[in-house]
Amino acid sequence: MSYPLTTLVAEEVTNTGPEFGEASPIGLLIVVLLLIGVFILVRSMNRHLKRVPQSFDAPDDADSREPPRESGG
Repeated sequence: MSYPLTTLVAEEVTNTGPEFGEASPIGLLIVVLLLIGVFILVRSMNRHLKRVPQSFDAPDDADSREPPRESGG
C-alpha cells in the first residue's frame, strides 16, 4: 500500500518547461495592485470614519427639541 505513495513522492518534478516561472511577474503585479487598492480603500474609510459623530443620540438641549414631523407620503 505504501509503494504507490513512495513512488509518487520520489518522482522528480517535471514542470520545468519553457513556460515555467512566467506567471511570477504577472502575479507580483496583481498582488501589488491589490495592495495599493486596499491601502486606498482603508485611507478613504478612515477619512469617512473621522466625520462620523461620537454619538447618534439626540442632543439634550431644550431649544433643539422639536415635535416629530409626520412623513408626508
